[in-house]
Formats: sequence, C-alpha cells, structure tokens
Amino acid sequence: MATNASLEFTLAEKRYDASQTDEEKVAALEEMIRLMPKHKGAENLRANLRARYKRLKESIETKKKKSKKSGKPGIKKAELQAVIIGLTQTGKSSLLSALTNFKPEISPIPYTTKTINLGMMFYEHVQMQIVDQPAIDSEDFDQGITNGADTLLITITNPSELAEIFPFLQNAAGERIVVLNKTDLLDENEKRKIQAQLQSKKYNFEMISCHNKEGIQELKEKIFKSFGKIRIYTKEPRKPSSNMPMILPKDASVKDVAEKIHAGFSEKVNETRITGPSSKFPNQKVGLDHILKDKDIVEFYFD
Repeated sequence: MATNASLEFTLAEKRYDASQTDEEKVAALEEMIRLMPKHKGAENLRANLRARYKRLKESIETKKKKSKKSGKPGIKKAELQAVIIGLTQTGKSSLLSALTNFKPEISPIPYTTKTINLGMMFYEHVQMQIVDQPAIDSEDFDQGITNGADTLLITITNPSELAEIFPFLQNAAGERIVVLNKTDLLDENEKRKIQAQLQSKKYNFEMISCHNKEGIQELKEKIFKSFGKIRIYTKEPRKPSSNMPMILPKDASVKDVAEKIHAGFSEKVNETRITGPSSKFPNQKVGLDHILKDKDIVEFYFD
C-alpha cells in the first residue's frame, strides 16, 4: 500500500489483487493511478503503476493477436459472468457489442462466430464479464462455459427458438434471462403478442434492439440483479464516498465489508456509521453485525 494512501486507493488496490482478467486489472490500475498520493515520496509508486499499466495493455493486445491466429482464446471466469447463447443469426455478437466495449465481427452470414469473444460490461461502476458463444447448435459451442456461467442470456428473435435451445441447458445452473432481440423489425402488434407469450410462460425476459438500443439499459440492470449481489460504497471521515462500490453477497454485514478491505480490519474499527437503505436515518451508528442493503454507504472510524 502507498504511504498516506486513501481508503479508496486501498480498495482499488484490493480490486487489482482480486482481478481475474487483464481487463479487470487495467480498470483497477486506472483507478489506482487516479487516486494515488500526489506528493514527491510517491514518485516511485507512480512510475511502478504506470509501468504495470503499460505492460498489461501490451499483454492484452498480444493475446488478442494470438487469439485471432489460433482461433482458440482462453477464458478465465470473472467474479460476475454472463454468457450469451442462442441460435445463429439472432444477434448475439451485436448484443455483446451493445453491452460492452468489445467490437466482434458482425455478419449476415450464418455461423460467423467461431470462437469465444468476451467484453466487460459496466453498470453503475460494477464490472461484469460478458461472454459471446458460437451458435448453440454449432460444433464450436462450448457446453462447459454454458454450464458454469452465473447468468445465461438466451438470445432469440422468436419464442419458438426456445424449444431448440433448452435441451442444451439441462446441466446449466445459472440464472436465465430470455433476450428477445431485433424488436426494430417488429410492429407494435407483433411486440404485444410476443410479450404476452413470454409473460404467460413466466420467463424472466427483456425485449431489445441492438440496432436502435431499445431496452439495452433495462437489460443491463436485469443482468446485474441476476447475480444476487449488493453494491456497498465506503467513505472516509470528512471525505466524499467512493465512486467504485464493493460487491458483496446479499445479507452481507458491516464486518464482511471490513474484512474484504483487509483481513483483520474489523478488529481495528472503533465506530461505524451507515447512510442508505439499511439505515433508519443518515449517519446511523451500527455494529459490525449490521446487515447491509444495496447502495449503502459505510463509514469507518478508528481509535
């Protein structure tokens, strides 16, 4: 940790250490560089962070080039992962592009996607890994990634396609979101009929268009909620709360937050104040066993 580093810097450093992918590490390093101490004593740290950042960016570019040559990119599962699956020509690659910063090859030719593509989706400062699979009925489809995903984005253009897709999901334990794509090709009457059909089956679904971005923001929110996590913002006394939330399971406690910052950190806490959905009023004093809710702000005080 840097000398005189803020709590926000410490949390960004923790996110870097816990990162599962190079893309996550780059995002954490960008935050660390922004938050690091500005005094002269931190010059070596600043140079170290920038050197790491440069090496990671170069590594990502190298891996992309190798992936294109080999056609078999490796993938390491992130903390929050959603996998796009569906038949060919349902707009899976377009969905990946609409949700993330990744720009896959998009073509009207069937079975264009031959390899796994992935990007990082950002929703209210939360990073989520989005994976685009080859068509579910192609020889390049990876059943293992589908079975291990936290959330499945079942991409269709017609509800009848679900009967072909569901047999591939018998061993998939992840949450399911049916994504009805290409609504820009439907008139209002067709939309109403499809919506009623999906509702009658009690599917968790969203109707979208990657072409005109209809429903994309609503889908992002639904994807985040599918993970069953909460966002907790930390705050240092007399300073604004952090912009980057900590991600914890539902029913996490104040102690869980402290221990995620650093093992044994909870033992150093003298007082905790909460502002947000789980508090009765702003700056409420609570104990370490206090159960938190999404978007709570936690402020720690020490002896």
